Amino acid sequence: MASAFILYNYYRSSASYRVRIALHLKKIPFEYRAVHLLKNGGEQFSPEYKRLNPLSQVPCLIHNDKPIAQSMAILDYLDNITQQPRLFPLSPFDRAMVIQICEGFNSSIQPLQNSSLMIALEKTYGLTSEQKTHWLNHWISNGLSGIEEILKKSAGVYCLGNEVTAADCFLVPQVFSSKRFNIDLSPYPTIQRIAEAANKLEAFQLAEPSRQPDYQK
Repeated sequence: MASAFILYNYYRSSASYRVRIALHLKKIPFEYRAVHLLKNGGEQFSPEYKRLNPLSQVPCLIHNDKPIAQSMAILDYLDNITQQPRLFPLSPFDRAMVIQICEGFNSSIQPLQNSSLMIALEKTYGLTSEQKTHWLNHWISNGLSGIEEILKKSAGVYCLGNEVTAADCFLVPQVFSSKRFNIDLSPYPTIQRIAEAANKLEAFQLAEPSRQPDYQK
């Protein structure tokens, strides 16, 4: 019998990583389907996958044969169908704070480090490896600096007080990506502390890129 939940994703995609964490937090079993973002020109551009997600991005969650794309939309959907543990608090202000932190990662950092942009910077605009590294350092560090200041006021053990929220599902993958791009994280002690605490939880460990079936060193 086919799984009610199917996740199309890529092991080191930060957006995919967010959704894996959320699924594991809510203990929702799912079928893992890998979409390699570089192989054969990018499997996300295949006609079969574009029928699921016309934007040709990962992740895409299928629930009862209905596709949902974009990590924020998926986490919100999961919170509405399986309400415990909550990813978005019921308090209007706390919910807004969580979304603010998520969108900080989503709009200020993630689009500027994704694989399609990196390929375009090299092949279309002729940037060297050194220039791409400078680009990544500038934009990732710029985003992390702002989020660090927000978290100094909102954080307890996790991004918002002492309960895991969607904000932590966004923070941990960004820390992983930042390390992959050799970003100096020492100026962001709050971010590092939260990531360390979250990574002690089983859901975050199960979602870690090296534990996924399509992982490649």
